[in-house]
Amino acid sequence: MPVYAYLLIVTGVVAWFYPFVPAHRGTAAARVVNSRSRWGLLLQFLAFSLLWQRHFWERPLPIWRAVVSITLFALAALLSWTSSRALAGQLRVDAALGADHRLVRSGPYALVRNPIYTSMLLVLCATAVIIAGWKLFVAALLLFVIGTEIRVRIEERLLASHFGEEFEDYKRSVPAYIPFL
Repeated sequence: MPVYAYLLIVTGVVAWFYPFVPAHRGTAAARVVNSRSRWGLLLQFLAFSLLWQRHFWERPLPIWRAVVSITLFALAALLSWTSSRALAGQLRVDAALGADHRLVRSGPYALVRNPIYTSMLLVLCATAVIIAGWKLFVAALLLFVIGTEIRVRIEERLLASHFGEEFEDYKRSVPAYIPFL
């Protein structure tokens, strides 16, 4: 695989990940934490690592795959930047609620309830386009969706317990992590 393919992946991941660092810095201590969401995070991580299991260094990179990957990384970065900004001090790794937690419904949260997971899905797809065959991609996608569902369900139970009917209305009107479904 050409060196620029690795640079594309590294640049895409850094552009996607960077906004989470300052967004996490201003987060207050959590009042309620459900660390079981880490199981979902583990499956998501395994999905990403599964992509790297074949002889990707021998795989050619036609221009169409590079263009698709760049487009997916750009969309993922756009979502991560706007999502982390909209969360402003509520971004956490674990499913948790702070004392001053608010239900965010603006920006990308008007399109999907979990835009960060949507952006992670885009990063998974962007990486797979470059390095993985379709069989590994399908397996990784399955693991990722299972991990994401674990996280989404735990987080949404917390939100429902805190916001009640307001969250239920939001849940009925906005899809979980794939827009327009």
